[in-house]
Amino acid sequence: MKNRLRALREEQGLTQKELGERVHVSRQAINAIETGKFDPSIWLAHDLAQFFRMTIEELFDFEGSERK
Repeated sequence: MKNRLRALREEQGLTQKELGERVHVSRQAINAIETGKFDPSIWLAHDLAQFFRMTIEELFDFEGSERK
């Protein structure tokens, strides 16, 4: 699933490790989400969206994404 996570993280000047620490996941988890190798749980998607003060739909692009 496509997402805006990398762009938003970089706008905030955060590393993957720093963002992971803020939402209680590893740097590797953030990297996997950013590169589309991993789709987050609904709770992690919620936490990320809350961190960036937006909705899950604004952060993640469901249009044209394959349902897993």
